[in-house]
Amino acid sequence: MPSFDVVSKVDMQEVTNALTQTLKEIAQRFDFKGSKSTVELLEKDNELKVLGDNDYKLEAVKEVLMGKLNKRGISPKALEMGKIENASGSMLRQIIKITQGLSGEKTREINKYIKELKLKVTSETQKEQLRIVGKKRDDLQDVIAALRDKDFGVPLQFINFRD
Repeated sequence: MPSFDVVSKVDMQEVTNALTQTLKEIAQRFDFKGSKSTVELLEKDNELKVLGDNDYKLEAVKEVLMGKLNKRGISPKALEMGKIENASGSMLRQIIKITQGLSGEKTREINKYIKELKLKVTSETQKEQLRIVGKKRDDLQDVIAALRDKDFGVPLQFINFRD
């Protein structure tokens, strides 16, 4: 039976590459001369920690970072902005969480949407992904098209398409 999986994954190597480019740009920019503003990846927590000397610098670092992530194909939907906090040395800190996988709530929402399409397919939740199975390949392609058109608040990828 033809099937495919719906996942929401972020390529952490691309995040690392974007982070490296961001740090390089910050080091070269005139408005950051003498600044302690930086970004670091907390890999075990899937988080980015952004530090800025003040509001302006924090926003400027985030803007550069978001531009680099976007160029590397990482959707802003995969990023969850934390609140801005005071850090040591009169710095400001913001944690950006990188969302990996589909939550139980999102899989239920996607499942419900697929059922509303009234196509001859079945969907099954497997950990942090969704397996869609159908007799006709055309039905599966219709499901992919419908899922691409609807915004679920997370980036979706379609993998393991099998005939």
